[in-house]
Amino acid sequence: MIELCFSALVALFSVVNPLGAVPVFLAMTPEYTEPERRQTARNTGIYFTLILLVFFFGGALILKFFGINIDAMRIAGGMMVLSSGYGLISGKFAENRSVNQEVEEEARQKQDISFAPLAMPLLSGPGSISYLISQYNEHPTWEARLAISGVVVVLGIIVYLILRSAPLVYRILGEAGLKALSRIMGFIVMSIGVQMMIGGVIELVEAMSK
Repeated sequence: MIELCFSALVALFSVVNPLGAVPVFLAMTPEYTEPERRQTARNTGIYFTLILLVFFFGGALILKFFGINIDAMRIAGGMMVLSSGYGLISGKFAENRSVNQEVEEEARQKQDISFAPLAMPLLSGPGSISYLISQYNEHPTWEARLAISGVVVVLGIIVYLILRSAPLVYRILGEAGLKALSRIMGFIVMSIGVQMMIGGVIELVEAMSK
């Protein structure tokens, strides 16, 4: 169980990449006071956790409602994770999460940016959602599912701590350091995406051959 939690945390952290969100967070909150930035970070962590938990436990029902096969979702999800990893390696984290200059400009005019665009789509997106839905179906026991949901909560706390300390993190790592870490995590994310696609193809072929 510890191995499952560790692997899920590493995979989710790589896919979400909260460190890559630091420059975007700072760009959207240049006029925020320290308490306002701290509150935004806290709300973002809460929304992020709730969004992923809803899709983790309700994703299978959503797929069933639309008549989508879980193996097809794993293949499509693997493609999205692969695309996300490529975005990290190419240094286009924000653009890959649909956060462009117009979105940043709009965010500066909003009173609360914690749900959109920070929690979604910047942090929780198709990659992390499809990964969690896949994990829900791969681990049918509630013990394992509760362990993974605990990992989501822990990651939400990590997101909060990183965003709360965003100015310090940016000063320590700098733009170059953040991009270097993003590229390393991008390689891990691409590997996760390929693994999801291979698993989905194998299961789909086995199901069709029966």
